[in-house]
Amino acid sequence: MCFICDLKSPTSLSPTPDTQPEHVWSARRGFLLAGAAAAAGAALPAAAQVSVGSGSTLRNLVPAAELETAAGQQYGQMMAEAQSKKLLMPANNPQVQRLRTIAQRIIPNSTQWNSRAKDWKWEVNLIQSDQINAFCMPGGKIAFYTGILEKLSLTDDETAMIMGHEMAHALREHARARMAKSSATGMGLSVVAQLLGLGQLGDVAANLGTQLLTLKFSREDETEADLVGLELAARSAYQPRASVTLWQKMTANGGGSGAGFLSTHPSGPNRIRELEANVPKVQGLYEQARRG
Repeated sequence: MCFICDLKSPTSLSPTPDTQPEHVWSARRGFLLAGAAAAAGAALPAAAQVSVGSGSTLRNLVPAAELETAAGQQYGQMMAEAQSKKLLMPANNPQVQRLRTIAQRIIPNSTQWNSRAKDWKWEVNLIQSDQINAFCMPGGKIAFYTGILEKLSLTDDETAMIMGHEMAHALREHARARMAKSSATGMGLSVVAQLLGLGQLGDVAANLGTQLLTLKFSREDETEADLVGLELAARSAYQPRASVTLWQKMTANGGGSGAGFLSTHPSGPNRIRELEANVPKVQGLYEQARRG
């Protein structure tokens, strides 16, 4: 049994609400209510055309605001370092303008997947590097590497699929959930103490913020990001079929050098088949967005 379930189980060895001190039960009850409220931020939209789960409740072990702050700090440091090495592409660079235009079309459709996104300070930057990579940190901090645009000769539609995919990871709080699982495994009962108000859970997010770029998502996370990203892009008038051509290009480039994206986002026929099966589900959204 996971320790979350143990907290709520009537057979737990912990004292019952009738016997434990009132301040401890109040702290526990407060955490569970806060967790339920936080979960609503990444709930599945009623109008969603793709089918994904409701998201891991484990993410509620790591405060969203703390993690987003830590991510913003790390992102700022990365951009400053890139700037100092003259690798941060300027705002007037055509590729930067292209990325920011794509983001401006997708961002308005993000809030239905996470209500917190309306308050995010979205940023989009481009780093000069041969790496085939891109990411979106919690809080809407997006970066692309020139290698992924140039080596794959991405169209705007294909670029939108990558951006939608990475934004989906942030919107569905996959990093938050993965970090919570890692914290639970590494700290065990000390996390339970923090849940009851006996520790500073915010420190977990701050300490784990530096791990964001090396975090590997599960296969389920990747599938969910593919589908949510597909719908985000379609609602923003980007051709859904581009999700398939994108991953065909990724697969063809699988043996290339500097494929950082492929190390954390493995390609394969199953991934392409899943996307092909979902393209028709969002085709109407795309056509509606094009007319609008």
